[in-house]
Amino acid sequence: MIFIFLHIGIDDTDSPEGMCTTYLACHIINRLRDEKIFIEGSPRLIRLNPFARFKTRGNGGVSFKINIDGFSKEKIYLIKKIVLEDVEKLSETSCDNTNPGIVFFQGEITKEMENYAMKAIYSIISIKEAEKFLNKINAEFHKFKKGRGIIGSLAAISCPLKDYTYELLAYRKKENYGKKRQINKDSVYLMDKEVTDTFENIDLKNDYIAIEPRTPCPILYGIRGESLKGLKLAKSIVKTEEPIESYCIFKTNQHTDMHLQKIAKISDMEKYGCYIITGYVKEDPHVIEGGHVFFKLGDDSGEIDVAGYEPTKEFRKIIKQLKTGDQVQLFGGIGCGGTFNIEKIRIIELKNKQVFKNPICVCGKRMTSAGKNKGFKCKKCGNKLPNGKKIVEDEKRDLIEGKFYETPVSARRHLAKPLCRMDL
Repeated sequence: MIFIFLHIGIDDTDSPEGMCTTYLACHIINRLRDEKIFIEGSPRLIRLNPFARFKTRGNGGVSFKINIDGFSKEKIYLIKKIVLEDVEKLSETSCDNTNPGIVFFQGEITKEMENYAMKAIYSIISIKEAEKFLNKINAEFHKFKKGRGIIGSLAAISCPLKDYTYELLAYRKKENYGKKRQINKDSVYLMDKEVTDTFENIDLKNDYIAIEPRTPCPILYGIRGESLKGLKLAKSIVKTEEPIESYCIFKTNQHTDMHLQKIAKISDMEKYGCYIITGYVKEDPHVIEGGHVFFKLGDDSGEIDVAGYEPTKEFRKIIKQLKTGDQVQLFGGIGCGGTFNIEKIRIIELKNKQVFKNPICVCGKRMTSAGKNKGFKCKKCGNKLPNGKKIVEDEKRDLIEGKFYETPVSARRHLAKPLCRMDL
């Protein structure tokens, strides 16, 4: 059997005020279905570098493919016409930072294309660089305004998905955009308990329903999981007091740590890059106004400022327990300010200090000083140790060597792999 695929990529259609590229893709897929044109497999949602300077709200491109073997030129033209019409009609182009792009590619995905996608995920690609590469592979592309979306559109088509998850996105009726979402909270807790191959549905410590967006976009809720079957079961459990217009399940690189490059030296890191780096705490963490926690990480090549920001809530308590000399492995990226933002941390080795304490009395009470050069006495039972000496003990730490600690669900980035998906 011959498969000739037309790959379609779309990106940069939303704004902080509304729209969502996944909704636009779902709308297009439904229009194509009405024309008896069906996509192959699941559409893909590919999250790009979360630290990119010019990123969309979720910084994700969408792609899908159609087996066009036997299609007439008129039918292929109809497919492209529907895509172009909907992107032009539904994109938030009135927003200065919304610059949609569409890519049509026919052929096999090459290793060079996969490498391009990986660069878009852990580094930065310019519009000019993307255009040059699109021309090289003979892809058709369309730019609206600046057309920055062509970068993510091709990445969404080309991204290799060895590790992947799924996300079911349910969409609202247009008349409900901007209104409070009507999701039954108890049903979300029940779904989280009953469907074990879903994850990040709720943040128990902060009583936060994580499937509910906090923006005026068309999404009613999004459920993340490991299988199509599990997500469909989850949808049947979650109850809403408002109608669902449509829904779509995307295959995605979310929660895979795909954006992280493991490097050996701090000096090799660059602004907007995403990394796994090992080093030593160079100074005890300190808190600044706003509740953000900072410290310096260093190695033989240099050092960098590291932050646990206020939205990471209880995760900051872990960071504040670090001490000068501790060896840690950090997962995260460098923002526009040049500071490393932590997504996860692994404690490699704790630099425990020795502390000197008064001896313990035979009655179990810690003794107190009896005066200069007079030893110790017990206030509870009166026992005395005139020649007693302080006891040397290792400082007790709540942190555990070898253990990973992660930000809470409410503060977790799309690409960060949660500990529940790691083979620990």
